[in-house]
Amino acid sequence: MARRLVVQLQSDLDIQAATVWYEDQRSGLGVRFLDELDLVFRRIKDNPRQFPPVEGDVHRALLNHFPYGVYFFAESEDIRILAVLHLHREPDMWKSRN
Repeated sequence: MARRLVVQLQSDLDIQAATVWYEDQRSGLGVRFLDELDLVFRRIKDNPRQFPPVEGDVHRALLNHFPYGVYFFAESEDIRILAVLHLHREPDMWKSRN
């Protein structure tokens, strides 16, 4: 059985804020951010262990064209997305969400 991807509320707020910011910078850029994030989410769901742990059981997947990391915790049935954070602005914020 495939694991379920669970995006926590704070992570969803991270995504919304980044999308709005990119869309304000240039029309369509927010959509590109979401498309790339969707690809990373699919890769996480397909094989979460391909991404290195950053601390304990928390792993980080990097986006290719945006300076963002997806911090997640793989459980037996679910993969919890703890944070989607800019890598140069408080990248350790995920620790308060674990």
